[in-house]
Amino acid sequence: MGELLLVEIKRSTNVQTLVWRETERKLNSRLEMASMTAPTSTYSGYCHKKNHSKNRNSFGRPRILFSHQQNDKNSHDETTDQIPRREIILRSSELAVVGAIFNLSGKRPEYLGVQKNQAALSLCPATKNCVSTSEDVSDLIHYAPPWNYNGSREKPVSKEVAIEELLQVIESTKPDRFTPRIAEKTDDYVHVEYQSPILGLVDDVEFWFPPGNNSIVEYRSASRLGNFDFDYNRKRIKTLRLELEKKGWTSAESF
Repeated sequence: MGELLLVEIKRSTNVQTLVWRETERKLNSRLEMASMTAPTSTYSGYCHKKNHSKNRNSFGRPRILFSHQQNDKNSHDETTDQIPRREIILRSSELAVVGAIFNLSGKRPEYLGVQKNQAALSLCPATKNCVSTSEDVSDLIHYAPPWNYNGSREKPVSKEVAIEELLQVIESTKPDRFTPRIAEKTDDYVHVEYQSPILGLVDDVEFWFPPGNNSIVEYRSASRLGNFDFDYNRKRIKTLRLELEKKGWTSAESF
């Protein structure tokens, strides 16, 4: 969870200069307070007295005296177990407020959908937070290969069936715990908004089924904010593809 929070903050580079320093200061302060409140007692085991005259019962067996510090240890374990959970809650609530104040969901881009000047999805911006099948193969940062929904099937299915399979995988899969929401759906196009669990960052993912009998699926996945995404978009596409391969889909290339 901690790594996820850090990644989300770094992804929102457009507002990083406004909130990062203050947020980091508050989180460090809370960590110091939590560590100061943790008890320091340790478990000392049990004590076996050697004084036979005073510490033998009526059966002649030595008494075993347990130190009260055992209870202190249990209390210490419970407290230290609670500290990480408490910090997660504090971090999550604090960063959620930051996300709400600065509207980190971003504005929906106007260039989404199949482009009118040419039958294809939009190209990626120069930033390193987008992948698209519309890019040139030589662009190793932004290019991703299209899919074929009949690539490994013995009996081909229709485009309508393939779209339903895609929707099922989208709704049942949460890559990196992003929550998917179907924003638009037509007979050959699907637009999904993936929202991050803490800051509410939104990535737009599009799928287009071009006309023809080639069973090809074009797609594009891009973040609305920031300049880099730690490969979130590419990993998301790969996760979806691996699930779709179980249904008979294939990719032109593996990545």
